[in-house]
Amino acid sequence: MVNPIRETDDAARTQAQSFLQTCRHAALGVLIRDGQPMVTRIAFAPDLDGQPISLISDLSAHTQALKARPACSLLLGEPEERGDPLTHPRLSLMAQAEFLPRDSADHAARAAHYLQINPKAKLYLGFSDFTFVRFRITEAALNGGFGKAYQLTPQDLGL
Repeated sequence: MVNPIRETDDAARTQAQSFLQTCRHAALGVLIRDGQPMVTRIAFAPDLDGQPISLISDLSAHTQALKARPACSLLLGEPEERGDPLTHPRLSLMAQAEFLPRDSADHAARAAHYLQINPKAKLYLGFSDFTFVRFRITEAALNGGFGKAYQLTPQDLGL
C-alpha cells in the first residue's frame, strides 16, 4: 500500500501557517470523565508568540477536562458552501493545554492582543471564571485538499 502522507514542502507549511494566522474558531477535542471524547467549538487566536490560545470559562466541561488531562486536539478550517466538505483544506493540531495565570506579567498585553483579534471577547474577558489557555502544539496534520496529506512539526508551523 502506498503511503498517503506526502513529504512536507514549503507550500504545505505556508498553508498550515495561514490557518494559524487567520482562523478565529476551532473545534476542540478533549477527554472527559471515563475517557469519553467530547468536541466543542472555541474562539481561537495566535498568542503574542504565535502559539494558539483561547479564552475559556472554568465553568465549562472542556476546561475541567483540560485541567484533568491537558492532551487535546484542535481542528481548524471550515468547508465552503459548495463542493464536497471532505475536499476542503483543514488542519488538525495535537497539543498540550497550558493555563495562563490572570496575574502574569504579560496578561494585559495578551488580553489587548486577543481583543484586537476577537473583539467580542470583551464581553467576558473581565469575568473571574475566564482565563487564557495556550495550546502547545506537539504535532499537526494538514489535509490540504484531496490527496494532499502532510504531517507537520511545530517548527513547520513557525513555532
